[in-house]
Amino acid sequence: MTPDPGGSERRYRPGHPVAVNAVLAPLRHGSADPTFRRDVAGLWLARQTPAGPGTLLVRAEPSAAEVVARAWGSGASWLLDQLPELLGEGDDWSGFVPHHPQVAAAWRANPGWRVTRSGLVIDSLVPMVIEQKVTGKEAFASLRRLVFRFGDPAPGPAPGLRLAPTAAQWRAIPSWAFLEAGVTSARADTVMRCVRAAGRLEEAAAMPLPQARARLRAIPGVGVWTVAEVAQRALGDPDSPSFGDYHVAKEIGWQLLGHDIDDDTLAELLAPYAGHRYRVQALLALGGPARPRRGPRFTLPVHLPVRD
Repeated sequence: MTPDPGGSERRYRPGHPVAVNAVLAPLRHGSADPTFRRDVAGLWLARQTPAGPGTLLVRAEPSAAEVVARAWGSGASWLLDQLPELLGEGDDWSGFVPHHPQVAAAWRANPGWRVTRSGLVIDSLVPMVIEQKVTGKEAFASLRRLVFRFGDPAPGPAPGLRLAPTAAQWRAIPSWAFLEAGVTSARADTVMRCVRAAGRLEEAAAMPLPQARARLRAIPGVGVWTVAEVAQRALGDPDSPSFGDYHVAKEIGWQLLGHDIDDDTLAELLAPYAGHRYRVQALLALGGPARPRRGPRFTLPVHLPVRD
């Protein structure tokens, strides 16, 4: 797709390599995420911003050492203003020292990777609540159903791109619609608690990281794993590893030690990287060998209610 000449444009020269796809990949929730798309024109994001809905198209021009972005909708200016932070301009590598050759190799292999900072808390928080305690495949399908049913078409020239619901739209979704989408009542209740406190939670984006994490943890149902996943995406936090994840400790253990480990051992392993523990997790995920799968595939549960 070649975008039309409408919208507003910004050219950003970061002064260092930027791997746009790798930096923004954490904002994608599954390969069929209707709010995220990659095509020949670049990478598209549809987002609910403080200024209103907006669509952002980002593409790198390596020959000119710049990133070109175009945006549409009432949130266009906000998205363009946020572009440097979105691409990791504020990511501080000070004090990062690789203590393992695998980490050093991943760092050398990915000079353009940075920790993104979207500045949009609810945008990351709701999907991560939906992803709690279920497989990614199940969670992505649930989120996709809800976005298509209750979100709006994204502004701009990208057919099929959708906006996730606003906080007000999430609040209006009936409980049975969450169940139809495969979201258990416990997770749906947590989503509702989050969106009812959306104003206070969005304030976390402007807080120091310890206070921001505490603000998120104050919501019942939002635990360590969920806070870490939001901090990695919305807050630009390089030190929030995914403790409690089904795969992360095993993957890192396999890459660094050659065998599976649990969260307690992972905490010990990452302790020398204090301040950069998520950075290690992300770098290893970008380029390391995948851990062999030994167990049977997990069968997805069915939560759909019976309706007349």
